[in-house]
Amino acid sequence: MNTAIFHSVPRRRQAGFTMMEIAISLAIIGIALVAIVGVLPYGLHAQRDNREETIIGQDASVLLDAIRSGAHGMDDLTNYVISITNIQSYYPGGNQAPTTNFYGFSYSTVTRNGAIDGTLTELVLTNGANIVGILSWPEFTDKTNFSPIPNLQNGNYLIQNGGYLNHIVAYFHSLSGPAAEKAPQDNPILRGDSFGYRVICVNAPAAIPADGAAHGYNNQVGYNQRELRLTFTWPLLPNGSIGSAPNGSVTVRTTIAGQVMPDLNFFPWHYFCRPQFFTNAP
Repeated sequence: MNTAIFHSVPRRRQAGFTMMEIAISLAIIGIALVAIVGVLPYGLHAQRDNREETIIGQDASVLLDAIRSGAHGMDDLTNYVISITNIQSYYPGGNQAPTTNFYGFSYSTVTRNGAIDGTLTELVLTNGANIVGILSWPEFTDKTNFSPIPNLQNGNYLIQNGGYLNHIVAYFHSLSGPAAEKAPQDNPILRGDSFGYRVICVNAPAAIPADGAAHGYNNQVGYNQRELRLTFTWPLLPNGSIGSAPNGSVTVRTTIAGQVMPDLNFFPWHYFCRPQFFTNAP
């Protein structure tokens, strides 16, 4: 009887990683992940900054057009404006020291130096005309008739002869951005955490030197041209202040041809730009 003899087939050597190789690989992967995680916040910050700058650019265009055209019917602004303040300094003229009053306008009240002023209740920010009319306040107004002071006498403003210096500051929730933050959203948490900014509004005379002629060209331009500057600073914190290290600040400006005229119904608290009105008298 023949017995079959089976020859064992030599096994192929199995390749693998040693524990040392695995440890080195994990270390390399860990270092790469740390680098990626370290760069991620910069990317998120850049995305946030780009989004905020885009919102500011869109809102700036809306506000510039509203003030420049003297808009009355933009009542939708009441959903976004938080408050407007006017730090108004009165210069009696000569060497007399100026005095300053602080006016605050909100949706429900008007305050003067921190106390509610019952004589100005019609100026609460419940309509677009009040908002635009206050934002359009000229930087310099005459002390006798509150008319806007144009560019006068060799490029020097005649505030030293007596008048008012108006410093207009407004606080807004963003007009553009996520729809979840916009009206009719009334959740105070969402509204408080929405993107906001501060706007410094300057409705200044055109910086054009006066000429010698009573009705000279420079005088005409000085009386019929103004510069509107809006300086945006963000973000607006929930407590109403701007962060100590704001993310951004930008100034937009435009030139307005025509007159800035007070609204006689709310004299001297409302002013509107009238591009269609010009004067020939310097």
